[in-house]
Amino acid sequence: MKKYEIMFVVRPDMEEAEIKKTAEDMKKVLKDSKAKIIEEKMIGQKELAYEIKKFNTGYYYLYVVEANPAAEQEFNRVARINESILRSIVVRVEE
Repeated sequence: MKKYEIMFVVRPDMEEAEIKKTAEDMKKVLKDSKAKIIEEKMIGQKELAYEIKKFNTGYYYLYVVEANPAAEQEFNRVARINESILRSIVVRVEE
């Protein structure tokens, strides 16, 4: 198991419940892939460095997880096809 930091940005034009559901869905993808979530943080609405899909802001989420590479790949796959997510990044943390 490797340690990863996962950050993703959710579209700001959705209802608060939909935003939280998107974050929960992404957490479920990780848990279903047998990842262990060490820390989760809803950072909140922040301005983006540049416009993405005509949005200037987004809701940032950060998860720190212990997972196998398959879980990381599945998260990336789902994040790419989920239209509620503007951007995501997964970084492996060296210990």
